[in-house]
Amino acid sequence: MPTRVHEFAWPDRVVVGTIGLPGARTFYLQVRAGTQIVSIALEKQQSALLAEKIDEILDQLITIEGNPFSVPTSTPIELVDNDQLEAVQEQFRAGAMSLGWDPTTAQVVLEAHPITDVDADDNDRSLDVDGANEPEMLLVRMPVGTARAFAKRTREIVGAGRPTCSRCGYPIDADGHICTLPEV
Repeated sequence: MPTRVHEFAWPDRVVVGTIGLPGARTFYLQVRAGTQIVSIALEKQQSALLAEKIDEILDQLITIEGNPFSVPTSTPIELVDNDQLEAVQEQFRAGAMSLGWDPTTAQVVLEAHPITDVDADDNDRSLDVDGANEPEMLLVRMPVGTARAFAKRTREIVGAGRPTCSRCGYPIDADGHICTLPEV
């Protein structure tokens, strides 16, 4: 069965945002081009790692001798996006993700695949009539400025969660906190 690819070559918007209160937030990667919007659920750690790795790719490009790409060292002000997520309809929950660089278009390339149920028995699957079980993936190509803005916003979103306890390092819930100090 062919994979259904949600592809965005030059997206109008690509952001990570959340729904819910700190401690119970759901993270979403949302991409829009024109009227096409795709939202996929992510783990907080996936979001943080995406931002870190995108910045690493861009920072490495800056150090290349004779670099033909104009890679910004910080987020261009005109690309700052602090708006809320648009209407979220979850396409899938991200499992495997990959990042790369396409020098032919000077874009960071992000691929996200849904979590697969490795325990599912192929012989026990019901007949797929409406395409609901069709394999799919998200493919996003971001220009360098957009990628830098994406990483900055994502770091801010991840950091806006529950504060961390200075004694034990665990998150502090709104309804209180009991320190669990490591045993020595």
